[in-house]
Amino acid sequence: MEAPALIRRARAEAGLTQQQLARRLGVTQAALARLERAGANPTVATLDRVLRATGRRLDMRLGRADSSIDSTLLREALRMEPAARIAAAERLLADAEAIAAAGAR
Repeated sequence: MEAPALIRRARAEAGLTQQQLARRLGVTQAALARLERAGANPTVATLDRVLRATGRRLDMRLGRADSSIDSTLLREALRMEPAARIAAAERLLADAEAIAAAGAR
C-alpha cells in the first residue's frame, strides 16, 4: 500500500478528520491533505510520525514475495544447538564440494 493510502486509512480507522489529525501533528489541514494526495512521497520519519498520531506504528520488514527459502527448514535449523548447526553446515559444504568435483570430471 502506498503512503498516501496508508495515511488515509489509518486516519479513517482512528475516526479522525484531516483537521483533527493535523492538529495532533502541529501542521495545517492543507499540509496533511498533501500527504494524503496520490503521488505524495513522505519520508519514513514523517510517515512514522503521522501513523503514531493515529495510534499506529510503522513496522517495516524486508523480504521477497517469491522467496525460494523454505521457512520450515530455516525454523528447524534455528531450533538446533549452534554446534549441530555448524556440523550440518559442514556436511552441506562437503556434499557441495563432492558435487562440484563430480561435475568437473
